[in-house]
Amino acid sequence: MNDGAMNALAQQQPPFAQFLGMKITLVSPERVTAELPARPDLNNRFGIMHGGAIMALADNLGGTATTANLKDGQSTTTIESKTNFFASIPIGDTAYAECTPLHRGRTTMVWQTRITRGDGRLCALVTQTQLVLERKK
Repeated sequence: MNDGAMNALAQQQPPFAQFLGMKITLVSPERVTAELPARPDLNNRFGIMHGGAIMALADNLGGTATTANLKDGQSTTTIESKTNFFASIPIGDTAYAECTPLHRGRTTMVWQTRITRGDGRLCALVTQTQLVLERKK
């Protein structure tokens, strides 16, 4: 698989991303962006988006960003993720996510995902480590 094929694989989202309702808006080796509407079925019972949905959005972006940087025969898995929450995302608003690299190494990649809401306020900051795996033949 060449770089173009790997980028095409990164563009192709897993069924979970579709289930959650995220829309990937940009995929490149340097940056991945997405949107996730804060729908009633993502409510945490207090009228705001559930923290798990926010974390899942960031996890998917970290995996997508790593996939956009993989070489032929490689895959990836998350080995660590940390989320800091700063503000809520009200149901009816949208979560906007931007994932950028902190480290792109041979065996691990570390990504930071900033999640904001419609008014631009920072809602969460996620730092995630992805392990680069060599696929067994």
